[in-house]
Amino acid sequence: MRIAFMGTPDFAVPTLEALVAAGHDVAAVYTQPPRPAGRGKAPQKSPVQSRAEALGLEVRAPVTLRDPVAQADFAALALDVAVVAAYGLILPPPILAAPAHGCLNVHASLLPRWRGAAPIQRAILAGDAETGVTIMRMERGLDTGPMLLTRATDVPGKTAGNLTVELAAMGAAMMVEVLADLPGFVPIVQPEGATHAPKIDKAEARLDFSQPAERVERQIRAFTPAPGAWFEYRAERVRILAAETTTGCAPAREHGVVLDDRLTIQCGASALHPLRVQRAGKGAMTTADLLRGFPIPAGTRLP
Repeated sequence: MRIAFMGTPDFAVPTLEALVAAGHDVAAVYTQPPRPAGRGKAPQKSPVQSRAEALGLEVRAPVTLRDPVAQADFAALALDVAVVAAYGLILPPPILAAPAHGCLNVHASLLPRWRGAAPIQRAILAGDAETGVTIMRMERGLDTGPMLLTRATDVPGKTAGNLTVELAAMGAAMMVEVLADLPGFVPIVQPEGATHAPKIDKAEARLDFSQPAERVERQIRAFTPAPGAWFEYRAERVRILAAETTTGCAPAREHGVVLDDRLTIQCGASALHPLRVQRAGKGAMTTADLLRGFPIPAGTRLP
């Protein structure tokens, strides 16, 4: 099929690669423009742009698709279908209508649960037992279109990073499967009961030890690797990269209190024991290694 691919982050790259490997004619790759990044704030290409250029594909990075010229350029591609995976720009009606078979989206949740920008993180935070990928036909609403294929996977114990890699691979394979027999996949209207997954605010990554330890542990997994869940001690942010909950601690005390010399932290219910941590500007380390050079004594109250 003649395809335009539309995506931006690492999550989208496996789908692009799978389309090329399956022999589809990728007429153009749309991605968001380079953004300032790093200490020097130099413009940095998106992962999709970098991979598309390496594959020798034409890359287009419009700031918006609402411009009539951009819409005419898109329509001129004479596409069979557009494949979208975490593109990050709204597709206006002329874009949605241009391909012969419409625009198909790789969405990282089991719709209608977690429509929106951060479905992976929201599924972890909510304690969902499973999530997955939905291949859907796009329409004007936010992730409201009919579903062509869904596939599930377990959530417990996985970080957002783990799930992103897993769901990206799953979605790539599913999209190739759908395109191989598009008429055979009957669109199914989404059922009632939609939930929404708003974009992650960096303020959410500050650990709240007033919550039950199970919730705090999910917060850590949801924000690993980015933006990183953290607490503050001596005006320095310390990220917790992995942790376990425990009930084998001292009698319950005020939340946020360090209970022992292993940095076990009292939470609103139960306690949390960090396993891997990271100080600002330093590499990841075990909690024992942290405490050797940066002691946090028992009895300390973490805000």
